[in-house]
Amino acid sequence: MATTIATMSTAAIGAAPKLQHFSMLSTHPQARVGHSIGSARGFHWNSRGGYVVRNSHKKALIVRSSVSTVEGTELDAISKFSEIVPDTVIFDDFERFPPTAATVSSSLLLGITSLPKAGYNGAIDSALAYGKCYLEKSSGARLSCFLSKALVNVGAELVRSVPGRVSTEVDARLGYDTQGIVDEVYELLRLYKELEVSQDRLLFKIPATWQGIEAARKLEAEDIQTHLTLVYSFAQAAAAAQAGVSVIQIFVGRIRDWARNHSGDKGVEAALQRGEDPGIALATKAYNYIHKFGHKSKVMAAAVRNKQDVFSLLGLDYLVVPVKVLQSLKDTKTDLEDKYAFVRRLDPSASQFTQFSDDELVQWDQSTFVSSLGPLAEDLIRCGIESYSGNTLRLEEHFSKIWPPPNV
Repeated sequence: MATTIATMSTAAIGAAPKLQHFSMLSTHPQARVGHSIGSARGFHWNSRGGYVVRNSHKKALIVRSSVSTVEGTELDAISKFSEIVPDTVIFDDFERFPPTAATVSSSLLLGITSLPKAGYNGAIDSALAYGKCYLEKSSGARLSCFLSKALVNVGAELVRSVPGRVSTEVDARLGYDTQGIVDEVYELLRLYKELEVSQDRLLFKIPATWQGIEAARKLEAEDIQTHLTLVYSFAQAAAAAQAGVSVIQIFVGRIRDWARNHSGDKGVEAALQRGEDPGIALATKAYNYIHKFGHKSKVMAAAVRNKQDVFSLLGLDYLVVPVKVLQSLKDTKTDLEDKYAFVRRLDPSASQFTQFSDDELVQWDQSTFVSSLGPLAEDLIRCGIESYSGNTLRLEEHFSKIWPPPNV
């Protein structure tokens, strides 16, 4: 039986596309937990198995960890705190770790076209026969139309396959063009409506440039849900939250990788001076900011590399976890004697005690945003947009070679 691909990551330009994960972007269910508290200013772990909340007005209050003592696996334990996203490469893994939602992107389409027997080739062939694209006068506009239609055709099939939302990538070449992003989303939404896909099942994946955030602000005001990617700084996360973005995706592992080989970023250096992992620290800070100030955004941690990353982010809305790590969590029974292993690290109640500087509490505009990005975000945003754009160009080149498609 032919292996079927899931979804694709942003491989480096010129490299073969790399298989990635289905993104769980469905509404996060209410976690069935007690009043557990993550680490924050004013909270201290004590020997009685709980956090002590200290303030000047009330006596110390013991807040218990909410981990159940019912025997189960580590995966069962962590799933009580966060929605777990399987970072998988093939549909065969879904029997073990079923996805609840999906992301469709140019890199996914590249992967589908690279396998003749892939399950969604028919959706792509049908896109290349879409009559309205033939009316475009230039070859560039025609190829762009084919790309949009192919994304939507595959996305529509995914909507029928998963219970949650499907996120559709917006052309990264529009990453610095607010109106261009908005118009592209309108067109993608029009194509979805032709296929009778409900708007509430969709998100639109947009690079977290200032222009991307402004486009998301406009779209969210029209009840069009957005998914901001390439978030590597607090300025991006806070500005996206103020814009009402639905999902903010932070690549914690990529931040760590950058920090190992570079210096000069204030956010990274501050985290390291506190003895914290800079990627974990950013995801935690973004979560605390959103909950302290009542924003609607959900935070997704991507590029999670190991169990320690998972344990350090328990309580975050979504954790994208590699299948190898998930399998280890599934195969490992919980140690009921270890009361420290499964403590909820992030909690809306604890967020209220998190302190932010005056510079972080501004109403973000383009000037404050750009000046606050730092070299890490500037570098990784640029690399990410180049990578996404490279995938799109390769896909359009592929379409130009096979158009018109056979047997349609």
